[in-house]
Amino acid sequence: MHASGNSGIRSRRFLWAAGAALLLGLVPARADEPGLPETVPEAVAAEQSTALPITAFYDTPATLASTRPGDLLRQEAFAGYTLPPGASAVRILYHSAEPDGADVATSGVVLVPAGQTPAGGWPVIAWAHGTSGVARQCAPSAMSDVYYGGLGLSQMLEAGFAVVATDYHGLGTAGAHRYMDKAAQALDVVHSIPAARAAVPSLGKSWVVDGHSQGGAAAWGVAELQATLQDPGYLGAVSVAGATHLARLVTHPEETAGAGFYLAWIAYAIHTRSPGFQPGDMLSAAGAAHYREVTTEGCWFYGYAAYHGVDGPAMVRPGWGDAAAVRSFFDQNAAGAAPIKGPIFEIAGEADTAVPLPGIQETVDRACRNGQAVTFRRYPGLDHDPAMGETVADQLAWIRDRFAGKPAPVNCPT
Repeated sequence: MHASGNSGIRSRRFLWAAGAALLLGLVPARADEPGLPETVPEAVAAEQSTALPITAFYDTPATLASTRPGDLLRQEAFAGYTLPPGASAVRILYHSAEPDGADVATSGVVLVPAGQTPAGGWPVIAWAHGTSGVARQCAPSAMSDVYYGGLGLSQMLEAGFAVVATDYHGLGTAGAHRYMDKAAQALDVVHSIPAARAAVPSLGKSWVVDGHSQGGAAAWGVAELQATLQDPGYLGAVSVAGATHLARLVTHPEETAGAGFYLAWIAYAIHTRSPGFQPGDMLSAAGAAHYREVTTEGCWFYGYAAYHGVDGPAMVRPGWGDAAAVRSFFDQNAAGAAPIKGPIFEIAGEADTAVPLPGIQETVDRACRNGQAVTFRRYPGLDHDPAMGETVADQLAWIRDRFAGKPAPVNCPT
């Protein structure tokens, strides 16, 4: 997921309204920030202000089947992003895979800091973004701010880390985006690393994953995948407001006030996983009213505006959570039970209404019971986007310690 509720969604709007210059630094949420676009025309204008064209670069090459996951398919230097002075960008198209093994092309971008390459190459943060939408044009690499420019990416570059930012397949590239699919997003992250190294040889061998919201769940997925892959260069995961307990959408709808519009994308996600499940099986008349538009014509602002004022319970049919496809989707995207490799740093905002604290706490408690190396930190007063943007310094401190070989400060209850 991505921003919702009070200061979190204002933070996202503020970055758009304030202009590109403020994208280079951390912009905290403030009580006097302007509101989000509440009409579709306003939302379209907001999205167009950062939109870049989906060019032929994103098309799947005919040679995909003759390559392997992790192979670089295409690259291009790109100077159209708002980045810190001296930083550079290379777009990549690479071979990834579905959880069932099917081949897919995935796009992304490698962001390289200014300055001389350090000995051993640039330390790498594999970035996993939060909800941008599910339509093809919602790829962060097709946005001039790479979607999170002022909510972490610029600070990572300024701290001397290269950033490998996958779009997830179906965003930028053709085909359905497997929204909120922890395993699919984890594969996109893992396969982006060798492809990025092929495109940018100055990248080092060691890396961590850092993700927010939808990407926070992906970070858990990467940690789970590494329990099998055992990549010696992988050092750990940061999950900020990780959406790993979606079942609470059914049992505690009051926790997500103002975030009802996500349920249209959740219906889309379940349909992509279980084609026999139809969005109309889940969505009410109000929930289905803009389903086609928010899944094809617009991105996050569009979804927010299209369903403005429609809360979660009004979006869905009674008993929607009882469907087998819904239960399976929630179960497969939960975290904390499967083994992981390396430590994980979980961050939660206590005022988050998109991925509320109680669900994150359940994931952490489950992981701790299973003996996983978790550092959990909760931040009073922070909503969803500020939980990312205002904790970047703490994320980077934890990440630096992993590159330095220090043991992670596990704080599970004994």
